[in-house]
Amino acid sequence: MSHLTTHVLDTTGGTPAAGVAVTLTGPSGSVVATGTTDGAGRIAELGPDLLEPGEWTLSFATGRYWQDQGVTAFHPRVDVVVTVPTEPAAHYHVPLLLNPFAYSTYRGN
Repeated sequence: MSHLTTHVLDTTGGTPAAGVAVTLTGPSGSVVATGTTDGAGRIAELGPDLLEPGEWTLSFATGRYWQDQGVTAFHPRVDVVVTVPTEPAAHYHVPLLLNPFAYSTYRGN
């Protein structure tokens, strides 16, 4: 299992947000991995087995998702920046709760 996983929930209908492109950028600023949410709104394998300490950015292509849904939305992209400490945890799960005009995120498990 990847050290980092994510899922996206479309809160307008309480359904998984399938087809959201996600880019993972490492502390050096280089792209480490890319993926697209599956039918359950999840990406189970994103990035390396172990994340090095530092700031990592998950970029969700939300504008494209809403465009594909035929919805005009406010946020064309959501960037979630997380810090991996020098003593990293066993796993990081970063959910994104999404609607056309707002979003929230948290550290899941």
